[in-house]
Amino acid sequence: MWDTSDPNGRIVELSLDRWSHISEGHPELRVTPTAILSIVAEPDRHIGGRRAGEEWFYGRDIGPSTWLRVVVHYERDRGRIITAFPRRAFP
Repeated sequence: MWDTSDPNGRIVELSLDRWSHISEGHPELRVTPTAILSIVAEPDRHIGGRRAGEEWFYGRDIGPSTWLRVVVHYERDRGRIITAFPRRAFP
């Protein structure tokens, strides 16, 4: 497991299971866990997600597309990275 702090100082974790989901489900990304965590720590853009407790962090020019979205779910001021995937355009 890896972790980092988001811009609001909350701890965000990336579990081995979620890393496997990202790396196997999106092999085109070719990024490291450190790259995913750095997007959460210092995003180029950051917005609320579609579900309660969900936030989206974006890194620009990382991977095969213009944007890389990292989806984080928060419970009690602690976050878990759910997935990450490329996006051609900002939402």
